[in-house]
Amino acid sequence: MATPTMMAVTLLTRAIEYDVVGRKLEALKLYEDGIESLLKESKAETDPKRKQHYQTKIVEYMNRAEQVKELVTRWKSKGVISDRIHIVEGATGYSYGRIFGKYFNDEVHEILLEEPYVREHHQICNLVMFCELAVNSCRNLKYIQLATVKEAKNGDEQGRAFEVLKQSLHKQAVKFVVEYSEHMHDRQVILSNGYVIKIGRGLNYFKPSPSKYCLGAFNYHFRECRETNADVFYCPENNKS
Repeated sequence: MATPTMMAVTLLTRAIEYDVVGRKLEALKLYEDGIESLLKESKAETDPKRKQHYQTKIVEYMNRAEQVKELVTRWKSKGVISDRIHIVEGATGYSYGRIFGKYFNDEVHEILLEEPYVREHHQICNLVMFCELAVNSCRNLKYIQLATVKEAKNGDEQGRAFEVLKQSLHKQAVKFVVEYSEHMHDRQVILSNGYVIKIGRGLNYFKPSPSKYCLGAFNYHFRECRETNADVFYCPENNKS
């Protein structure tokens, strides 16, 4: 059985490896988890020298984690407009393939999805559909991180759904991580190939299907949409492929 120290070393070693090759989102999560393990070990340590060693390493890794976090934050604010799509009320032909398809390619290793509303059944289904497209289109995809608001009702149906999706993605060698925030409002998709797609309504711009037997019930190319805008930004500096 791995000790807390061994666990921390494993996490932080992987964090450094992913940091070096440009997988910044996953590296940041590993830094945070590794630092948390080291903090627990430091608090439990009684030997002064070993305790000082832990504290020194914690500061070192915290500094690097902060640098990576600042880099990820800059991804959201930099870039020039590459494309703009206006979807009018009731329009069809705007499936996720139409919006994201040409930006989902083999250069995408990581995806950060900021979507506050993934609570209701149809919103979770939209997330699954998004992940299906990403896995099918991005052959080198390794990591998807969802930032969303935690649902406090429905007996944690949201959490159970995320766990099922996590296991399903794991079978495709893609790690799925959920980060909860109570104060987020932005909706955007950040790709490690340098593209940032910002949609006014996020993933949830489709209207309900009037019937499960009509076109658009399953193929969203035929599904009517709500009015929204999709802006695509590109920053070469963000391309870590």
